[in-house]
Amino acid sequence: MKNKTIYGLFLIIAVLAVSCELPDNIDPKNAQKVSADALFTQAQIGLTDQLGSMNVNRNISRLLAQYQSEVTYTTESRYLFHDRQIPDNFSDRIYRRTLVNLRDAKAILDAKVVAGDVLTKTKANQLALINIWAVYAWHVLVDQFGNIPYTEALKGAENSRPKYDDALTIYQDLIARLNDAISKMDPDYDSFGSADLLYGGDVASWIKFAASLKLRIALRLADVPAANSGTLVTQALATGVFTDQAESAIWIPYGIAPYISPYYQAFVLDARKDFCPTNTIVNLMNTLNDPRRAVWFTQYPVGSGNYLGLPYGKAGSSNYRSFSHFADNILYSPDFPTILLDYVEVEFLLAEAAERNLGGVTNPGNHYRTAIEESMNYWGVSATDANAYLAQASVSYGTAAGDFKQKIGTQKWLALFDRGIEGWAEWRRLDYPILNPPQNMTYADIPVRMPYPFNEDTQNKDNWLQASQAIGGDAASTKLFWDKF
Repeated sequence: MKNKTIYGLFLIIAVLAVSCELPDNIDPKNAQKVSADALFTQAQIGLTDQLGSMNVNRNISRLLAQYQSEVTYTTESRYLFHDRQIPDNFSDRIYRRTLVNLRDAKAILDAKVVAGDVLTKTKANQLALINIWAVYAWHVLVDQFGNIPYTEALKGAENSRPKYDDALTIYQDLIARLNDAISKMDPDYDSFGSADLLYGGDVASWIKFAASLKLRIALRLADVPAANSGTLVTQALATGVFTDQAESAIWIPYGIAPYISPYYQAFVLDARKDFCPTNTIVNLMNTLNDPRRAVWFTQYPVGSGNYLGLPYGKAGSSNYRSFSHFADNILYSPDFPTILLDYVEVEFLLAEAAERNLGGVTNPGNHYRTAIEESMNYWGVSATDANAYLAQASVSYGTAAGDFKQKIGTQKWLALFDRGIEGWAEWRRLDYPILNPPQNMTYADIPVRMPYPFNEDTQNKDNWLQASQAIGGDAASTKLFWDKF
């Protein structure tokens, strides 16, 4: 698996020193001032920590996408959102730990007076990076809930009961914010330097990240006629999307507690035996002779060459030892990465754009093949094994079953393994692969949306009621605006 160097997280605590002679009512143990750099770093950590988390109190996306199923306590696999208040915790972590920090970092920079070309350009780059990171966070929230508090959010006591904005309108504003950020970035100047733990302050990389995110949003809106996805694809390509996996937005934790991967935390430090790979993914990979099985899962029985997934959403507990587990050679590394957006995803998006005749993109089969090859390469699969996989009639673009949504949707879902939020989003949009309803449930019971935070019906009731009515009901079965079929 390819890696990139991430700057040490010990830099994140950089704050301004306070005087030894403190006035009354000043806490000497907590910083009274903080830099925009430190806030931006904290916003990066807050978002990536939430996106990668395996904590079922705040992120069950790997369960919703059916990459994992629970062994002992199975309520989350069976879509019980309420008991742990999962929607509340999910949204709170992004609003509070990401968007509030970005808001405050922007306020500090806005108030900062700079002179000279270097400082002016650096400040513009910093504000653009804040904007791009905020767009990603808002995009995640919209894709979970639909309409959300946006224009009136983050105001604290000034407005503790914000209205909900229309999801499509938010998306359109996010596109405008990406356009603004791209237009104001200058790769010849610095940004946050080592305080940027994703790209080390490299502005050219952030431009590619922003364009690739715009490409994702364009295809997310492909079935929304008013969105004009073709123009968005053209614009993203003109700016320049990822053309190599080395350019991808891949977050690599420092590897020392508390900055460690979620798998290492759960399966090594906590020694948990709560999760197994699902029969959904294992059976599909068995059928396709997918060589990534050996990278992701253990054999069952050991040494048999076979893989056995846990039936998804099985009522009651199961025996952890009776199924394949997640392989520990890569996944259990303390610095196992969280992928935000990568070249593999971009190539799948281009394959779909070609099928939809968007942005002048052609040759869907070539982009499809490149996406699979790059996924195999990322996970350490040999070119020989990757070529053998692609040569199968069940995988080759010209002969695989179904229309482009089935071909691309199936292979993209596999390549998005461990990226529960994106895997669930793309399953909802493309409708493939076919998932497994939990025991004694139906396909219609599989959620296509996360319910609103449960405290909203008491803390922001009127706005919650209006938003619920606007989207067609605050239910897990209510489709989002881009989920048309």
